[in-house]
Amino acid sequence: MVAGKTSPMMMTLRLLPCAALLLLLPALLPGQTTKPEVLARIDATKADFDAIALKIWDYAEIGYREEKSSGLLQERLRQAGFKVEAGVAGMPTAFVASAGQGGPVIGVLAEFDALPGISQEAVPVKKERPGVTAGHACGHHLFGAGSIQAAIAVQEWLKATGRPGTVRVFGTPAEEGGSGKVYMVRAGLFNGVDAVVHWHASDRNLTIMMPSLANRSGKFRFRGVASHAASAPERGRSALDGVEAMNHMVNMLREHVPDFTRLHYVITKGGEAPNVVPAFAEVYYYVRSPSREVVRDVWDRVVQAAQGAALGTGTKVDWEITGGVYDLLPNEVLGRVMQANLEAVGGVTYTPAEKEFALQIGRSLFGKPPAPETAALIRPFNPNPPREGGGSTDVADVSWTVPTVGVRTATWAPGTPGHSWQAVACGGTSLGLKGMNVAAKTLAGAMLDYLSKPDVLAEAKAELVRRRGAEFKYEAMVGDRAPPLNYRD
Repeated sequence: MVAGKTSPMMMTLRLLPCAALLLLLPALLPGQTTKPEVLARIDATKADFDAIALKIWDYAEIGYREEKSSGLLQERLRQAGFKVEAGVAGMPTAFVASAGQGGPVIGVLAEFDALPGISQEAVPVKKERPGVTAGHACGHHLFGAGSIQAAIAVQEWLKATGRPGTVRVFGTPAEEGGSGKVYMVRAGLFNGVDAVVHWHASDRNLTIMMPSLANRSGKFRFRGVASHAASAPERGRSALDGVEAMNHMVNMLREHVPDFTRLHYVITKGGEAPNVVPAFAEVYYYVRSPSREVVRDVWDRVVQAAQGAALGTGTKVDWEITGGVYDLLPNEVLGRVMQANLEAVGGVTYTPAEKEFALQIGRSLFGKPPAPETAALIRPFNPNPPREGGGSTDVADVSWTVPTVGVRTATWAPGTPGHSWQAVACGGTSLGLKGMNVAAKTLAGAMLDYLSKPDVLAEAKAELVRRRGAEFKYEAMVGDRAPPLNYRD
């Protein structure tokens, strides 16, 4: 080093917070490649992956129909040297991409499906996109792009250092109710993987340690007899009456189920005209609970309500399970490593224009939203958060078969709920892209640690075996059915 001058590396170390410096010290030993170089690579490629995320946001393809979105991610992985197997587990838009050699094997989840019925432009006022009927209200466009960005950066690190290890990207379709990962788990695609990382869009920054709700979903189809509703009503048997009777009984059921059970439904088909007795009607149900066994029990009672409704209305009913997932099983060993990397990377800082955008989003929501500055905060690590509440995810099935850990980052204005037009709007702007950058760097940093520390992976596996029980045997909540490729019809 030249006297009187400071090297670029020393300048980097001086600028890092203490938590980040402690995290990076192992990577700075002789013979090691530095973690800052990997994270700097993510910053250097930000524009490339921002463009990918925004293209997928624009495509807004719903579950099992994400041809362009999945194809875009696959092509970028091929360009980076990954070997891609497409159409896995009976799902045309699912894929597995691998790079590296030998173990450990670290899996990275990548989602890319949008939600139907939520169309929104990237503006802070409600405004639908002309001709578009879906939107990325859960941020899966960011999820997919950020995940492959992290995977590619780590793959480049493996190649540059000559270290053993494999990065495996799982392109997982139809998370929103289609249970895509379930079929990949059932097909054994996660066999031989030592750890799996994922992330999700959010309005805050935290390591995911809260269990999700187990879920089973399905469609109940009533068939009656059509007739003129005015001149010959006695000759008709209303399928819609069957749906409404079922819904009424299920609503009474809510009082008599265990705490934190959730029941949701939408009538997807109710008839064509008021003066025609509907011969066909359909209702789409979700049953959720922290317990898979409660889900199974309550689902059976919902089925009985459907049967009773058909009997009482003179109609016939059949039903189809279209989705089903476990409750998420977090891994504390992996989580503490992820948290250290999240704290080292830091949260999201808004420009004045971004802050104003976030404030306008906040004014459109009920209640008083958090200040935009909270997007920069990192929530403290909590290995035992309350079990109740939350949504459902097919990541849960992965977590019961492989040690799994996830992180949420602030891609939406603080206070923004998922599955809202506000989330779609934020995800199409620099707010979402900045949160994606935090996620990509956090995932990459954690993956480097897992690849470099086999003892951590061994402890994580031991924790998984201990928490799920020695006698655990995976049985999918969807049974043996094929992927419901037309579940959005």
